[in-house]
Amino acid sequence: MGMPPVPDPAVPDPLGGPVESTRRDAPALRGAGRKGPKRLPRRAAAGRRSFTATLRALDELASSGARVSVRIDELDGGAQVLGGDDFLTLPVGGLGVVPLLVEVAASIEAGTIDALEIIDRSAVHGAAVGGMWQHLKAPALPVSDLAVLAASAGDALAANALLQRVGLQAVRARLEQLGLRRTALLDRFRDDRGPDDAPHVALSTAREMAQLFAGLVNSTVVSPGVSAQVAEWLSLNHDLALVASATGLDPFAHENDQHGLLFVNKTGRDAGVRAEAGVLGGPRAGVAYALIVNFDDLSIAHRLRAHDAFRVLGVELMEYVY
Repeated sequence: MGMPPVPDPAVPDPLGGPVESTRRDAPALRGAGRKGPKRLPRRAAAGRRSFTATLRALDELASSGARVSVRIDELDGGAQVLGGDDFLTLPVGGLGVVPLLVEVAASIEAGTIDALEIIDRSAVHGAAVGGMWQHLKAPALPVSDLAVLAASAGDALAANALLQRVGLQAVRARLEQLGLRRTALLDRFRDDRGPDDAPHVALSTAREMAQLFAGLVNSTVVSPGVSAQVAEWLSLNHDLALVASATGLDPFAHENDQHGLLFVNKTGRDAGVRAEAGVLGGPRAGVAYALIVNFDDLSIAHRLRAHDAFRVLGVELMEYVY
């Protein structure tokens, strides 16, 4: 299944400047939507699952005009298991909350923010696109509780409160420190985006999202304490409807699985955007993964086809780690 190194040409990057890639996989999905289907690279670890069904599902999405980016890395050593256009910078919706949580945890550890500092909802830019705080009677919550809401329930209002507290520039500086050059938190969550607003909440690549989650579990993001705190917040995530649907975990109580499954994830959803990144570990292997799909959300059928690709990946990831 292995392929020799294939150098990539310079690819325009929405964050500015050409992208120089040294991927070990063949080009995939480049020019999706033009004439002719684009094929994902066939690359997988020797002696393990080849992710045939996943590749087929992603090929079909690419052939229909979707932009698809996928990356799977071994947790132990970081060897690439699968990669397809994992260098592409694409909108990732709520996945942009992850670097925000990293900055919040780092600020708490540094003592610049008190985890019990109270933030009043009335002082926060509103966003009703998702989450629970807007429905609660509590008019104010501490920073640590807001982090739990943002991580577990995709709470847009809680994320806006955290972003307002730490500042967008601090998150961008943290991303630069972490070496995530193609990941950016562009804006707060909004119910409507006008011509003067950033077009997306966040951008990233499958490669960098998989790298970030691997770092969290391997305790290399900022510090062991920060990595553990962010991973703990994310382990409470309720959205197990995409890749995670194959795990069989309880969406509301999966922190300590009786079958020894290690799982941490975060999803991102927006109009025509589905993204998920995480870590999955079982008795045979542990992997960090990321899948980003940008598609024309013209009908329920279009949306379900994108969702099905995530679920197929979930099944094959489970077979890989078990």
